[in-house]
Amino acid sequence: MNVHDALKTFDQIYSPRIVARVNDYDVRIAHTRGEHVWHVHDDTDEFFLALDGRFDIAIRDADGTERTVSLRQGDVFVVPKGTEHKPSSPGGAILMFEPTGTVTTGDRHEGAIPSTVDSTAGHELA
Repeated sequence: MNVHDALKTFDQIYSPRIVARVNDYDVRIAHTRGEHVWHVHDDTDEFFLALDGRFDIAIRDADGTERTVSLRQGDVFVVPKGTEHKPSSPGGAILMFEPTGTVTTGDRHEGAIPSTVDSTAGHELA
């Protein structure tokens, strides 16, 4: 499977497609643009690989301090479990690696979910 070819089969933003499974994990790809939502995954880390463009991840530490990690093509970052984070992007594509069934908006999220964010555990690639 070529992930760049797979990205051409859909255009929804923040609506990941499952391109492979490894043991109990999904490998997902997604187009990114705009703001996601502050959320946390209580029991799992979340792996991101920037495939194209720029992908920013705002991190909120336990003391409320916020910082942003910016990924460019080829960069990887892991958000540790229990860490509040909010993705955003001026436009691009990512690959995620996370346990099957993990919902994109986490176990808890802050505020309303934007209409451009698909709260899902991933969709099969058509």
